[in-house]
Amino acid sequence: MSLNKRNFWIRLGRNWIFFFLIFLIIVFSFTGKNFFSPRTLNNILVLSAPSLLLATGETFVIITAGIDLSIGFVRGLSSVSSAIIMRDLYNKLKYPQWISISLGIIVGLLVAIIPGIVNGVLVAHYRVPPFIATLGMYGIANGLALKLCGGFPITFLPPKAGEIGNSFIAYYLPGKYFGFFRKPPNVPATEVRNIIGILPFSFIVALVFAIIFAFILSKTKFGQHTYAIGGNMDAAIRAGINVKRHLIWIYTISAFFAGLAGVLSVLIFSVGNFTQFAASYELFAIAAVVIGGASLMGGKGSIWGTFVGVLILSVLEVGFLMSGILPFYRYIAVGVILVFAVIIDQTFPELIYE
Repeated sequence: MSLNKRNFWIRLGRNWIFFFLIFLIIVFSFTGKNFFSPRTLNNILVLSAPSLLLATGETFVIITAGIDLSIGFVRGLSSVSSAIIMRDLYNKLKYPQWISISLGIIVGLLVAIIPGIVNGVLVAHYRVPPFIATLGMYGIANGLALKLCGGFPITFLPPKAGEIGNSFIAYYLPGKYFGFFRKPPNVPATEVRNIIGILPFSFIVALVFAIIFAFILSKTKFGQHTYAIGGNMDAAIRAGINVKRHLIWIYTISAFFAGLAGVLSVLIFSVGNFTQFAASYELFAIAAVVIGGASLMGGKGSIWGTFVGVLILSVLEVGFLMSGILPFYRYIAVGVILVFAVIIDQTFPELIYE
C-alpha cells in the first residue's frame, strides 16, 4: 500500500464517526419529513442532554480500563430522590418554588454521589472487578429507586421545574419578535405554535459540564493520570500516581454525572421517573463512548468523540421516529455500529504501523 493511500485510510478510519453522522443526517433528510426543521434540531439536542452527561462520566471510567454499569439506575435513583424533595417541600411544607427546586437538585446530586464513592472504594481498595462492583450497585440503586417511588412516577412538582427544563436561550417569532431568555409577550393562541426556541437550556447545561470536564481530561494533571492508569496501571503506580485515590474520584465523577442526568430529566419532563428499562441508559452511554473512539482496553478516548457518539445515537432515534421505522430497529442499528466501532479500533493500529 502506498504512503498516500495508507494515510487516506488512516484519516478516514480516525474520523469515520464524523462522516457517518453526516451520512445519517443526509439519509434522514430524505426519509423524514421536516427533518431539518428547528423543532427537530431542538428534539435532538434535548434528547442528547441527559445522554451526554451519562456518557461524559462513563468516558472517564472507560479510559481507566474500567466500566460503570450502575449509571442508568443511579440516574433513576437521583431522579426519584430529587422529585420527591421538590414535591414534598412545595406541596406539603409550602416552600417557595425556587427553594424546593434548588434543594431537590442538591439532594439528587448528593444521593447519586454515594454509589460512586462505594464503587470507587470497592474497585480501588478491595480490588473488586469494575464489572462486578458496578453490577452490584446496579441492583442496589435499582431496588432503592423502586422502593422510594413504589413503582410509580413522582408527579405534582413545582410548575417552575418544567419551565426551567424546557426553556431556551432565545425565542424567535418570524417577523415579529426575537429575544433572549423570555418568550414573546401577548402572543395570540393561533400563533403560539409558531414560536421557535433556539438552543435548549437543558442542552447548554450538559454541554457546559462536558466542556469543563473535557478540559480537565485533556489539559490537566488529573486527565494525564487518568490516561496513564488506563494505559498501564503498574507503570502509573511506579510513576508515583496515587491510583487508588484517583479511581475513587473517577467513579465518583461518573456517579455525579449520572446524578446530573437524573436531575436534568426531572426538569425536562416535570416528573421523577423510574423504569426497569433504565438499564438501557448505561448501555447507550457505553455505546456512545466506544463509538466516539474510546477503547475498552483503556488509555484512549475523548469527551469530544463521546459527544459525536451521543449525537449519532440521538439522530438515529429521532430519524427513525420521523421516518416511521419501528423502534426496535434502533437497537439493532446501535448494536451494528458498536461492533463496527470496535472493529475500527482493532484494525487501524495495524494500518498505522504496517
